[in-house]
Amino acid sequence: MTVSTRPTHARERKRGPAPRGSAPSPVEFLFLPGLAPVVAEELRSTLPQLGKLYEVDGRSDSLAADYAGDWKRLLSLKTIVAPFLVLSFPVPRPRSLTSSEYFPRILEAVELVSRINREPIDTFRIDAAGSDSGTFRQLAGQLEDSTGLAEVTEGGHVLLRFRRSTRVEGWDVLVRLSVRPLTSRDWRVHNLPGAANASIAAAMSLMTSPRPGDRVLNLMCGSGTLLIERLLMAPAKVAVGVDLNQESLNYCAENLEAAGLQGRVTLLHEDIADNEWLQWGPFDVIIADPPWGALMGDHGSNEALHMRLLDRAYAAAAPDSCFAVLTHEIRIMERCLRRVAERWSESDVLRVFQKGHNPRIYLLAKR
Repeated sequence: MTVSTRPTHARERKRGPAPRGSAPSPVEFLFLPGLAPVVAEELRSTLPQLGKLYEVDGRSDSLAADYAGDWKRLLSLKTIVAPFLVLSFPVPRPRSLTSSEYFPRILEAVELVSRINREPIDTFRIDAAGSDSGTFRQLAGQLEDSTGLAEVTEGGHVLLRFRRSTRVEGWDVLVRLSVRPLTSRDWRVHNLPGAANASIAAAMSLMTSPRPGDRVLNLMCGSGTLLIERLLMAPAKVAVGVDLNQESLNYCAENLEAAGLQGRVTLLHEDIADNEWLQWGPFDVIIADPPWGALMGDHGSNEALHMRLLDRAYAAAAPDSCFAVLTHEIRIMERCLRRVAERWSESDVLRVFQKGHNPRIYLLAKR
């Protein structure tokens, strides 16, 4: 990934959040480590009023840029965890942030969160080292008195993070612009153990370069995360989900309806080892996230499962098609790929870090 380095002479901004179309404001985009190239691609392609992206010092999970566009557009991003407005203050310690010179800027940011989100906002949370200190207790009290919001120790509609500034000699306050992580999708009314993280699923879709004319197949579709994220990015000429578990297909159908995609997908209750579902192909884009033996599936049989998946995808694939696979079984997948090297070639591989797990996304091209 190519991003610029952090500006060496970043100037402290003395105004609150810039309204749409005015001077840009600094924003940081939090994501799952490993997804940086795909996140950068989404940001550049969907936010024309975004400045040059740069890496945040010491962070593998954040990119930053100045932004002068519509704040609500940041809430529709698919591959990030959350966008944060960055307020930088030239103060030696957080206590100064309670002063009449600086505290109003924090209030403006909280008001911005309330203005751009559709959900009611009634709580906030402070995320900082020493958040139980007198300084942060005073700051929390001022926020409660000024906004009417209640402080909570977990969750919180408004999240405020405090850190030593990466932009000025002083402190940064990062205010999350979404009332919850963007990975929590409204369409997910049913979930299955081990279901893919939505931002990872969105990244997989971007890696396949989605086009409206694609014929899309989701093998072992489960509750539909990969399929839904793909169709929300671009419509498909044909979209098919195959799974052997009827309950999973029922969940998938309800999630599709919640996403406004009812009638656009054919769900098939079949074993991928059979041939009946092949009549719906061939397919330009194939996606899958096989079970990995912790929450679902069986680790001992996963090598045979991965080989079957690669074989059946090849049978369903059109010429010049691609196959995106999300798997935690890295060693198994690498062994299987060596055995099918004459059929599939690796176009790209991304290693993702998610809550102690390190799955990989393999983008394969049919030879």
